[in-house]
Amino acid sequence: MKFKMPVFAEPNFAAPELIACPDAQTKPVVKAGVAPQNYHATTIFPEYYKINGQWTLLTQSRMDGVVVRHADGRLEVKEFRRLAVGDEVFVGRTEDGSEGILVHPDGFGPGAADCDTFAFRTGRSRETAYSRDYDRLYELLRYEKEHGYIVWVLGPAVVFDSDSKQAMVTLIENGYVDAILAGNALATHDLEGALFQTALGQDIYTQESKANGHYHHLDVLNRAREHGSLAEFVAANGIQDSVVAACVRTGVPMVLAGSIRDDGPLPEVFADVYAAQNAMRQHAKQATTVICLATQLHSIATGNMTPAYQVVEGVVRPVFIYSVDVSEFAVNKLKDRGSLSVTSIVTNIQDFLVHIQRQLV
Repeated sequence: MKFKMPVFAEPNFAAPELIACPDAQTKPVVKAGVAPQNYHATTIFPEYYKINGQWTLLTQSRMDGVVVRHADGRLEVKEFRRLAVGDEVFVGRTEDGSEGILVHPDGFGPGAADCDTFAFRTGRSRETAYSRDYDRLYELLRYEKEHGYIVWVLGPAVVFDSDSKQAMVTLIENGYVDAILAGNALATHDLEGALFQTALGQDIYTQESKANGHYHHLDVLNRAREHGSLAEFVAANGIQDSVVAACVRTGVPMVLAGSIRDDGPLPEVFADVYAAQNAMRQHAKQATTVICLATQLHSIATGNMTPAYQVVEGVVRPVFIYSVDVSEFAVNKLKDRGSLSVTSIVTNIQDFLVHIQRQLV
């Protein structure tokens, strides 16, 4: 079945109640990093602001930000920490247009209503059949390879197994990855596998623990830090079979956000959490599809930065978000972030990646 992009229906701005709405109001920031009272906080959905009698769509959004109107009329979503004195911030807590701010959650159609009030298996769990979800994802990724921006959010479990690691490498090399968001552990154990065929000292082929294997990831960190960059480390050691090496070869950007528990860390890992957030946001705001694999905190962080829609060449389209984990809690936590746009799949990500790769390449 060929992928068909959902068509966006904008609000009926000719409706009398919207014609009668006033222009949205702004108030200036008087202290850096502090929004004015009654600020409007953004959602994940398309939002319109009435300016000089015209409704203007917010084109690059994220949840829990505030909207700044620049002197040239441009609208920008800012995190509170980035507000500067003098920024004009939109105010108003209603979302129905009555204060000039309209949130439009049903632009791609309302969720399908259940045919019965009482029904079994309406949630998504280990008992859910995901065959249709896989089929849709295959078609989506084929479409996005040519027309979209695919962001993968990866936990280290991706590289704990040789098959899933190779599947990820193959997807990168064949154009199904536009950016990777991860932590120090993903890259560290990926490179450990390339040099020692282990991840945290366990053989990625046989799952057997190796003598002194607990040194392997530390040796990788130490040697990589000596080289000063991941690209130089990969080149110096002739590394080929690696997610990091595949990104270096293809130019796919990899944002590695640091953690309080990190060893090392590797060169290029962001130690400043806000610098990491800024770097991740550069890709989240371009994303048309996001696939989160076995990393709860990175998945939630990315989800919070990613709107439910994107404007591509003037056309409003949905952003597709997948959350894949063996834990039902982990996948449903992302779905609970305030969006119904997340598709949750409960499975181990080794099987998931191999299935995806075999269907696409």
